[in-house]
Amino acid sequence: MKRAIPITALFVDVGGVLLTNGWDHLARKRAAKNFKLQWAEMEDRHRLVFETHEEGKIAFEEYLGRVVFCKKRPFTRAQFRDFMFAQSKPYPRMINLFAHLKVRHGLKIAVVSNESRAVNAYRIRKFKLDRFVDIFISSCFVHIRKPDADIFRLALDIAQAPAQQVVYIENTPMFVQIAQGLGIRSILHTDYKSTCTKLASFGLPNDGGFIP
Repeated sequence: MKRAIPITALFVDVGGVLLTNGWDHLARKRAAKNFKLQWAEMEDRHRLVFETHEEGKIAFEEYLGRVVFCKKRPFTRAQFRDFMFAQSKPYPRMINLFAHLKVRHGLKIAVVSNESRAVNAYRIRKFKLDRFVDIFISSCFVHIRKPDADIFRLALDIAQAPAQQVVYIENTPMFVQIAQGLGIRSILHTDYKSTCTKLASFGLPNDGGFIP
């Protein structure tokens, strides 16, 4: 009987899995309403620069200057920044799940995410993600962003984990398909319970780590 290949590492997205999205279109709409900005203009300017910003090639202050502070505003950059950061909320059960699985199964945990440097740094610090994440393959650090398959290849190299020994948890179907195309077993995350069930099917039961 062929033995199942053991899982030694989990790759996980942040926005939509561990935390809410950091600066998605809903957050930007809330910001536009809160600061009385023209949504269409702000969104058009954002679309022109967001990929470069998430790849770490445009600094946070430069992003704000191009998207929001391209004209005089009655609020400060600090006020806008604080509002941006406040949009991030945790999914405590998911954070607990990965922290527990790491200890229970001796796993290496690597984040593979598209995030700008300022938002990424805030979220790591605020929600103490570095307490259980070993490696952060964030687009702003490595200058590659999903859907480029090279970010997954880089994650495998840095984690020193063969693709067949990795499970990736992600809430975007295309990114799941890309990871699977590289031989990485992947879970399309929709909710806590179904992800726990799928992890158990890969030999990673969440014994004792459940939060109701």
